[in-house]
Amino acid sequence: IATEMIHDARIIPLDGRPHVSAGVTQWLGDSRGHWEGDTLVVDTVHFVDQSNQPPSSLRVGGDQNMHLIERFTRVAPDVVNYEFTIDDPTMWTKPWKAMIPLRAQKDQIFEFACHEGNESMSGSLNGSRVQEKQEAAAGTKSSR
Repeated sequence: IATEMIHDARIIPLDGRPHVSAGVTQWLGDSRGHWEGDTLVVDTVHFVDQSNQPPSSLRVGGDQNMHLIERFTRVAPDVVNYEFTIDDPTMWTKPWKAMIPLRAQKDQIFEFACHEGNESMSGSLNGSRVQEKQEAAAGTKSSR
């Protein structure tokens, strides 16, 4: 599964090794995988505490107690069902789960880049034009 989002890369050992110490937390947690028939099961713990951060497209806002179980099952030549269960008793009253079908794409993957500047560019330029008019009317010029 190839994605291009904030340059995330996960290494998921499949050799049965135990999770690292609970004192070692990581942004994407510590993942370990194994096969259950045709399904890859990934167990992830030891996340960095993000309880004070809002949910985003990358994270669901869990804290260091979050336990994530992911299941990847090919259900068609071009479809993998991605199921996940999140258990974090300090954030939610009970575990919750969802499933998203991942479809193979022939499209090229492009580098993810943050575009906040592009979206706010018109506001920045409009503000500068107003400031320039004010300076022209006052007969002053900023040192921008």
